[in-house]
Amino acid sequence: MLHHIQNKIYHVEILPPKQESEKLEKDLELFAQKYTRVMESGYCACITDNAMGNLSFQGTEMIQELELPVIPEQVMIHLNTFHTKENLDEILNDCVNLGIKYLLIISGDGSERLPKLKPSDIGVTGSESVTSVELLQYIRREYAGKFVLGVAFNPYEPPEHEFEKMERKIAAGATFIVTQPLIEKNAVVDRLLEKYPDIPVIVEAWMSKKLYLLSEAVGYTIPEDQDYDPIATLKMLHQTYPQCGVYLALLGFKRQYDLIKDIWV
Repeated sequence: MLHHIQNKIYHVEILPPKQESEKLEKDLELFAQKYTRVMESGYCACITDNAMGNLSFQGTEMIQELELPVIPEQVMIHLNTFHTKENLDEILNDCVNLGIKYLLIISGDGSERLPKLKPSDIGVTGSESVTSVELLQYIRREYAGKFVLGVAFNPYEPPEHEFEKMERKIAAGATFIVTQPLIEKNAVVDRLLEKYPDIPVIVEAWMSKKLYLLSEAVGYTIPEDQDYDPIATLKMLHQTYPQCGVYLALLGFKRQYDLIKDIWV
């Protein structure tokens, strides 16, 4: 992941189609177009896992079904705890077979339609639930040496609690960190960078003007009348955190994509 930062490789979020889509063929075509464009740009395609609890197709399914190329340095799969054990191993084995090595391990957003891993499914004892920590431990144990594992960091949670979780994530095998979206310099992220100077950190840039979605993502209300310029914010993040990589959430492929190539210089 340090390679991505040193070579100024953006991480570009791509959401797979929802399984209940009424325009599935069009959505599949759009996914393929976005993925191909990211590959051609030399960026890293970051494919979400049932984002916001919406039942969606898996990234590995999309790549296989659409016969898309995998460049190992340019694909990252999100993987959360809302899967059956059978489906979890299917995704992991598909990643191995496709040559995908970067995984972002998160607890994830659940819903009534999504199953959730049980501790007994992955050999966990002494815990009532499976979090990203237990999932990391399982992947590190059962797929040793196959993946480069990353985790999320939420600077909007109580800091001591979040840093305690980060210690457990790193002990479980995490080797890079992706923050929740930042729209300004953040003291908790500054502390993160000081505490883990040798761990690559990717700061997330919110590229949508829909601040209510950002409010849902970070867990606190951002006034809808706040003036927000995603491109200006992206420039600010580069200036504020030059030692970090950047993850582009909800990037607009029509109006924003061509603007980003000259920002990270």
